[in-house]
Amino acid sequence: MTETGDRRPLASRNSRWAQAIARRLASMNVTPNRISQASMLAAAFAGLAFWLTGETQDGMRGALFIAAALFCQLRLLCNLFDGMVAVEGGKGEADGPFWNEFPDRIADIFIFVGAGYGIGLPALGFAAAAFAVLTAYVRELGRANGAPSDFSGPMAKQHRMATMTAAAVLSSLEGLWLGDGEILWAALLLVSIGAALTALLRARRQITWLRQNAIQKG
Repeated sequence: MTETGDRRPLASRNSRWAQAIARRLASMNVTPNRISQASMLAAAFAGLAFWLTGETQDGMRGALFIAAALFCQLRLLCNLFDGMVAVEGGKGEADGPFWNEFPDRIADIFIFVGAGYGIGLPALGFAAAAFAVLTAYVRELGRANGAPSDFSGPMAKQHRMATMTAAAVLSSLEGLWLGDGEILWAALLLVSIGAALTALLRARRQITWLRQNAIQKG
């Protein structure tokens, strides 16, 4: 299995700016659970911004796309700092494992469903959300079966958010070529296909690991 372990491998976790912010948060009355919960709020605003792009035009539409991009990145920052405050900051809580996972699933649903409604294709948004949740389900199923956590792509969480952020920024300029949601449509389709493939690849690696582990024990 590639990119495995109990924590998602993130280069930003070792950066000076991230460590400085995490130390600051840990020194304040901010708990990891609250940061995790804030990620749902950021995702809700991202999804709402995506949704409203379908109801607006011109400058306001572009501003909403930029807002959606920023809130997608804020969601990722919350995901980064909740773990850092819990582990490096030593402020982990008894119910931390729940809040470490549950908000991520809600966040994906908010963002992708909102984007789907924004382009008038809610089914595509729900498909992207479903496959995104499936990737996490397969990973957590592996952990329940004793396998290492598999955070590999090609459409893991950070890849999904990078795709949606890029699509939002590019969509903010679509007035230049009289576009109308084509970029967001392509992004949702890419996320749906990529997340489905990610779930299948993780499932295959998990099955292989379980079989090899059984042979070694036998």
